[in-house]
Amino acid sequence: MEVFSRTALGLLSLSFAFAGTASAIEGFRKPTVATQGGNGSSLLASRGSPVHIQADAADWPGVLRAAHDLALDFGRVTGTNGTLTATGTATLNASTIFNVTGISDDWSVGSSGAASTAGTIIVGTIGKSSLIDELIASGQLDVSAIKGQWEAYVSTFVQNAGNSTGGALVIAGSDRRGAIYGIYDVSEQIGVSPWYWFADVPAKSHESIYALQAIKVQKTPTVKYRGFFINDEAPALTGWANDRYPISPYGAPFGAEFYAKVFELLLRSKANYLWPAMWNGMFNVDDLRNQPLADEYGIVMGTSHTEPMVRATSEWNKVAKGAESGWSWATNNATLYEYFTEGAKRAAPYENVVTVGMRGYHDTAMSSDVQTSVLEAVVEAQQDILTKVYGNASEVPQMWCLYKEVQDYFEAGMQVPDWVTLLWTEDNWQNIRRLPVGDEKKRSGGAGVYYHFDYVGDSRNYKWQDTIQLQKTYEQMKLAKDRDADRIWIVNVGDIKPAEMAISHWFDIAYDIDAYDETSVPQWITEWAARNFGEEHAQDISDVMDEYGALANMRKFEWVEPSSYSILNYEEADHILARWQALAKKAQKINDALPTEEQPAFYELVLHRVLAGGNFVDIQVSGARNIIYAQMGRNSANRWMQRVIDGMNIDHNLTKRYHTQLNGKWNHMMDQTHLGYQGFWQQPMRQSTPDLRWVQTLEDSLAGNMGIAVEGSNATIPGDDMWHSNGGGSLTLPGITPYTPKRWVEITHRGTGQFNWNISADPFITLSQTAGTLSPDDDDLRVYIDVDWTKVPDNFGKMSTLNFSSSTPYGTQGSAPQVMVMVNKTSIPSNFSAGFVESAGQLAFEAEHFTRHTPAGNLSYTVLPKYGRTLSAVKLSDNLAEGLTTSTAPMLEYDFFTFTPTTAAKGLNVTLILTPTHNINPKLPLAYITQIDDLPPQRRQPVIDQKQPNFPVEWGRAVADSAWYNTTHFGAVAPGAHTLKVWLVEANVILQKVMLDLGGVAYSHNGPPESWRVGSGGNATSYA
Repeated sequence: MEVFSRTALGLLSLSFAFAGTASAIEGFRKPTVATQGGNGSSLLASRGSPVHIQADAADWPGVLRAAHDLALDFGRVTGTNGTLTATGTATLNASTIFNVTGISDDWSVGSSGAASTAGTIIVGTIGKSSLIDELIASGQLDVSAIKGQWEAYVSTFVQNAGNSTGGALVIAGSDRRGAIYGIYDVSEQIGVSPWYWFADVPAKSHESIYALQAIKVQKTPTVKYRGFFINDEAPALTGWANDRYPISPYGAPFGAEFYAKVFELLLRSKANYLWPAMWNGMFNVDDLRNQPLADEYGIVMGTSHTEPMVRATSEWNKVAKGAESGWSWATNNATLYEYFTEGAKRAAPYENVVTVGMRGYHDTAMSSDVQTSVLEAVVEAQQDILTKVYGNASEVPQMWCLYKEVQDYFEAGMQVPDWVTLLWTEDNWQNIRRLPVGDEKKRSGGAGVYYHFDYVGDSRNYKWQDTIQLQKTYEQMKLAKDRDADRIWIVNVGDIKPAEMAISHWFDIAYDIDAYDETSVPQWITEWAARNFGEEHAQDISDVMDEYGALANMRKFEWVEPSSYSILNYEEADHILARWQALAKKAQKINDALPTEEQPAFYELVLHRVLAGGNFVDIQVSGARNIIYAQMGRNSANRWMQRVIDGMNIDHNLTKRYHTQLNGKWNHMMDQTHLGYQGFWQQPMRQSTPDLRWVQTLEDSLAGNMGIAVEGSNATIPGDDMWHSNGGGSLTLPGITPYTPKRWVEITHRGTGQFNWNISADPFITLSQTAGTLSPDDDDLRVYIDVDWTKVPDNFGKMSTLNFSSSTPYGTQGSAPQVMVMVNKTSIPSNFSAGFVESAGQLAFEAEHFTRHTPAGNLSYTVLPKYGRTLSAVKLSDNLAEGLTTSTAPMLEYDFFTFTPTTAAKGLNVTLILTPTHNINPKLPLAYITQIDDLPPQRRQPVIDQKQPNFPVEWGRAVADSAWYNTTHFGAVAPGAHTLKVWLVEANVILQKVMLDLGGVAYSHNGPPESWRVGSGGNATSYA
């Protein structure tokens, strides 16, 4: 990759007519069918002329069931179901599929051998399908590239294949899931989304479908086991399922009818692995059909990090009555040995990844006095059980999940057999904690990652909306892949909905991460949108979802509080709300232009989260205005209070719309409470507003009707308050220079009568308004203040006064108000041709806006576009780089110019805003080095680990803020031109933004807007 280039994928752009845009990815999206003929293509199906699908009845049930789906998918697209014939004699049991789905026990669809069929598709598994094996033996089908591989397939058109004189599209899998993925690949190409049921995406209607003269060889997936974990499933998913499915004797609704839908979604998404719902569910107990059904479908089952030996948490108390004896190996190992053995025996006929080890009961830590030797004894006993049940424990897929406190056991030296996969985890907030190092990479069991799109626990739940930024998912999982954690990727998806897009992206990169790079996410979203909603609106939908991901990732909704985004400094809250409002307007416009039948899916996948997310932020910001304005005595505080209440009603109505569309199909799916978090991690039991205050508007303020507020201050004049005591009549604005944004004051009403107001100022001061009238019910008026620099002498630096007058008195506690502002006509020399310029004691610059970069050999930096909280991020180009120094790391340089003199005591502070990543190698903690000019370089370690159960120092704030803030003090730096040098010396250090504080930085969430940048064609300011 070119240094710092944002190259698009240099991959073939295909031109063909099928539902969705032409894919930019040559690989698993390569087309084998089209909706228009030509170039030797062959008709497969058309309206009234179905495709005929041939399979061998002796093949895997999951392959035959997918072939059955394919026949129906052709019907969804052309209006005419395909026909399916399974020839020969079945050799494998598929009774559970027949029982649950209602599929005929001969697998047939339509009238086999109908003369009106258009074309033929032959599907099967190498070694299980005589149809496929005969084509191989005759030399008509070459499978040498996939034979013996894991989950690979070939899809190609073969002349005179089978009984078809006109040839057939042949899909041959190296194993059962390879064949299934090949089948569903055709389904998606013709226009049937994996989310056709779970998100109600309509199939794309086409008159005809043609087979292309193409050969598609799909290799083994990047990650062996790719799955999700249904977790934290109450109240939403459980409430929904309770309405829809039978309840087991143990109180759970998650039986075979539910899981049949989940299994199909997984397979259509190219996944293979599931941790089932476990809060109140017992997969193998609630419905005895569940495990056989999973196996017949072709799904690998597992259990979560807290459920060893294929037994659900609730089984211990509900089935085994374990509460009577205790969940403790030290005191109850005989009972637990038997309990684990029963789980292994029950799972033995099926494909499972067995969870080993032991945690406390139901996602808790073991007691603090537990020794690693006890836990090693647990694993040793589990290996003994697996050997007795399976014959050889080393041949049984197993994983040990190093979640929370369990990682400490490993770091303390606890050993598990080499064949057990080490499942590393992130911190529940998308930041991987640890990855394999040294000899850990040589383990035969390999390593994997447990990730979260949903979470319950410290520092706060996030369960309501999808808040995942896909750029970060790719970046962290590419890091995992490059560092050999690619055996298992499992992600906690909560209720499945509304994480649909994040799930699709997760499975795509797990399936073939090499098809993507750091720049691919916008293109991926565009293709995702095209597949679901067609080409016409794909780019607009992509823009909406990309912006949504940026805003939702800025601070997860559950952590957005009235104080989160500043309403006083940098107009931060205003700009963030403006982005949400523009996003809602754009999403609504797309919705209104879509066909009626596509609007329910659009509401589920796009519109609801945009409208509800923006409304949520509006409620919090309005709550902030209410409290602060009430403290100022503003009449408008009450209107902001009403806006909060109105927002609560909007939230309810958006939820109601979700629950009632499509005749209530998704009733309860948005039941998750999200409004009313009160400094505690757990969800609120009932929706509530933030704290609010009501102002008595029937009486006047003691300081008169007119109030003046200024940017950057909670105070108001005339009068006094806790921020402005002793009845002072003046406030001071942040200073103005040629390199600052406009400043503002607000004229507010604090009484019962109308008044006229006026502002007088120096002739060089320009005001957006100088006079007006304000009535008690009027909105506050913001007046912007700027300077006409042509009227200011060079080197001018004085305090300017704005005098305010009112037609009504200033009360018994006030006097005529004044606002002071320091005006400095600073200037930079002509030889400062590139870099950033100080703005009233502060500078800020986005990481990618460096002045220079210097590679170190082949090592450089990569820009991660649209990553993080503001613009983008920068990281080392090599995910294996570590232990670097100023001599071996590439260097970033940021030129800047200052005007404010500093002292050694009150010098220049440089703060790097970093992604809240972790020390993935405990022996080489994350670090960076900064230097100003020729001052001594300073090395900083931003992440200070603590012993579990504690995460690193300040971790709670970091995940709430979506950033580490790490500051280096540089002492006295004289006014003038300077250079900040930055070296990132570990691969997982990700730089988003830099702040330089000379005494002027004020509170905000995202830091000051980017400073004036010389040489950029103007001020490239990003306020949010």
